[in-house]
Amino acid sequence: MPALPPSDVADLGLAESGRRRVDFAERAMPVLGLLTRRFARQRPLEGVRVAACAHVTPETAALARTLTAGGAELHLAASNPLSTQDDVAAALVVDGIAVHARYGVDRAGHAGHLQAALDARPHVLLDDGCDLVGLLHAERPDLLDGVRAGAEQTSTGVLRLRQMAAHGALRLPVAAVNDTPMQLLVANRHGTGQSTLDAVMRATGTLIAGTTVVVAGYGWCGNGIAARARGLGASVVVTEVEPRRALEAVLDGHRVLPMARAASLGDVFLTTTGDRDVLTAEHFALMKDGAVLANAGHFDVEVDVEGLLAASVAVHRRVRPHVDAYEQPDGRRLLLLAEGRLVNLAAADGHPAAVMDISFAVQALTVEWLARAELAPGVHEVPAAIDDEVARTKLAALGVELDVLTAAQERYLSTWQG
Repeated sequence: MPALPPSDVADLGLAESGRRRVDFAERAMPVLGLLTRRFARQRPLEGVRVAACAHVTPETAALARTLTAGGAELHLAASNPLSTQDDVAAALVVDGIAVHARYGVDRAGHAGHLQAALDARPHVLLDDGCDLVGLLHAERPDLLDGVRAGAEQTSTGVLRLRQMAAHGALRLPVAAVNDTPMQLLVANRHGTGQSTLDAVMRATGTLIAGTTVVVAGYGWCGNGIAARARGLGASVVVTEVEPRRALEAVLDGHRVLPMARAASLGDVFLTTTGDRDVLTAEHFALMKDGAVLANAGHFDVEVDVEGLLAASVAVHRRVRPHVDAYEQPDGRRLLLLAEGRLVNLAAADGHPAAVMDISFAVQALTVEWLARAELAPGVHEVPAAIDDEVARTKLAALGVELDVLTAAQERYLSTWQG
């Protein structure tokens, strides 16, 4: 048996279980499968070291297989300790991929895993939440000259990168994978919408029909969550700070209120803003007994967990898996899911494989592009041709056919003279 790569995982004995789950996920990922076969033939990433920060799930393992089939040397660290699936991590290590991820690892361990991924001296970063890029600039600037580029797959990460660029702090080119039309539509709206409600129902057993669901933030993710909640029979209240998004929510049929007014109405609260202190002690004091609090934003700062603890007279841990009950002085209990972390991955399985097929295909093609592109430091759009290729391939896999413009139609669209 060949020597295993340097790794830190919970139990290599889980590898066979993990491999079966990865194989099952790949059955719903035909686009990534086609890319894997092309990458294996052409080896476009030969000699490229990739450091990735991602949720260690079967779908991420499928992406890892694609990148390594293309010749990449991959070093993977988890982006969230509560989303790591230990059997998948073990399967990847046995397959020769360096993985630094354990379910439930503490903050120090998580930080050490990110450092270990950077220790590989990568050429390309595949990031989630700007964790690797931020760490590289703050603590490992000696590695910057060797990093050609990066790719960011989350809304929060792109926001941070744009702030870094605006302040002149970003010293490498990074592609905003999250901002591609395919990622926004499929992963953010449909994936987050479904997986967030899935997590709430799994964790609490709540019947969504007849409840009032408060969605904080009406970007692509909040839009998807609100649509799924309404489809399940909930009355949806949206909170927003941006007038155009608030108007969109109104026109979509939702009530829009400040959180201070929505707090007493909601049965389920779902944050998806990318900002901190969305739910605070001011709101906890107004909430109903049994109100469910969950975060669908990347970092665990949207629900003020310390404030919730300070306002409580007791905490009843794990009244159900992933559910902690915070007892208030008047006897009310507020139910916090997944410790305020990203609920759809901590309390459920994240996006369906069919969603991640599209998202990860865009990421794999972006890594291929970045490996040979010459770009200036800053935040860059992913070429539209990559999005188009993924969309066409997915439609073909689904058996969907498109119309084709005639020559006369092409001419008509290319002139202003009619």
